[in-house]
Amino acid sequence: MLKVQEIRELIKLIDESHIDEFSYETNGTKVSMKKNGGQIITETPTETKPATPQKPQPVQEEELKPQEEVVEKKDQETAAEQSSNYDQEITSPMVGTFYQSPSPDQGAYVQVGDQVKQDSVVCIVEAMKLFNEIEAEVSGEVVEILVKDGELVEYGQPMFRVKTV
Repeated sequence: MLKVQEIRELIKLIDESHIDEFSYETNGTKVSMKKNGGQIITETPTETKPATPQKPQPVQEEELKPQEEVVEKKDQETAAEQSSNYDQEITSPMVGTFYQSPSPDQGAYVQVGDQVKQDSVVCIVEAMKLFNEIEAEVSGEVVEILVKDGELVEYGQPMFRVKTV
């Protein structure tokens, strides 16, 4: 059976490569991954080449640009303020549902101010009825929990901020 860390490494390798589809089978365990790379490629040309019949779209995009810039500036300011509080982020290795504790009647794995080690379990991400324990992969103090219990998380979404020691 593959460990969560091994699956994470496979996901990272496939994500960074030009491979669109990958299958791996060992000891009765089968892992299949498929990127949605084709959609991204088709969207990129439409953004770089505004089509003549779609003239109203660039006008709408121009109207939204000032708002987007304001949001980006706020995000940058917030990130600058918070960057002094943490060194590392613990991100989700998969799409699923975030759980802070092993069961509803038990306490959270970690809280703000707790010390974690690289092999410390910090949460569970449920994907397709499988409960995957997520390890910190970094040693330090948890300074912020970015996700609420029961909330959906995306692949690569930051869940915790950790100040390393």
